[in-house]
Amino acid sequence: MSASVEVPTQPDAPPPDPRRRAPGIGTRLVSLVGELCIIAGAVVGLYVVWQLFYTDVVADREQAEVVEDLDWAYTGAITAGDVAEDDGPQVIPAELHLSPDTAPVMDEPGFAETFATFYVPRWGTDYIKPISQGVTRREVLDVLGIGHYPGTGMPGAYGNFAISAHRTTYGKPFNRIAELQEGDALVVQTEEAWYVYRVTEHLIVDPSQVEVIAPNPYDPGAAPDGHYITLTSCHPMYSAAERYIVHGELEYWAPTGNGVPAEILEEIPQP
Repeated sequence: MSASVEVPTQPDAPPPDPRRRAPGIGTRLVSLVGELCIIAGAVVGLYVVWQLFYTDVVADREQAEVVEDLDWAYTGAITAGDVAEDDGPQVIPAELHLSPDTAPVMDEPGFAETFATFYVPRWGTDYIKPISQGVTRREVLDVLGIGHYPGTGMPGAYGNFAISAHRTTYGKPFNRIAELQEGDALVVQTEEAWYVYRVTEHLIVDPSQVEVIAPNPYDPGAAPDGHYITLTSCHPMYSAAERYIVHGELEYWAPTGNGVPAEILEEIPQP
């Protein structure tokens, strides 16, 4: 007679805890919103990196290539010591520092055409940026660097040669505009001539105050009475609420092919 085997039985499962419920729609919605905020924050962070850093890298490279393509432009970064050792171009002799009233003035070029280069010793002896026609962002300022306000004077003109550039992003050509001091040199080169301006004043104005680029920026309602330059950029940094303005006056001009202005060799101590 075989012995019976008792098969153990599984204990009954505990009844569900009435306090544990599936997440409600409100909880799921809050969780979804949180995840979307994290994604949005990451996207914004990547955009900031692109806007503040990557655009500078790309624009600096593009603007340097534009300058290199100008077969007449001076592109070397030399010092007064190099000149003393005859290593590089010579300084333009003083007898070729000619009166502003005799300065040659080129015709206004076509839109987005690069016609000059810009040197600011205060910003370093290696600072050089192209100047092109127009001040639209997409076609000029974001790509070519410095733009010339159409209808204002050309370099050396009796009137106001007005230019604009970004203070941040896209190569930020005027990033250090607030460091300029009265008497600082602002040097422009075209295919035919060098123009050496000197800073006279700086202003902070509202964007609506377009009289700062008038032919006579010191007296906008009057006819021009000098050879001026005006730099404009956004103010404060990372904002377009106001405009930072620098005015200057032409000190002398010199024909190209006779060396470089001594001013662009000056090693100015940085603040």
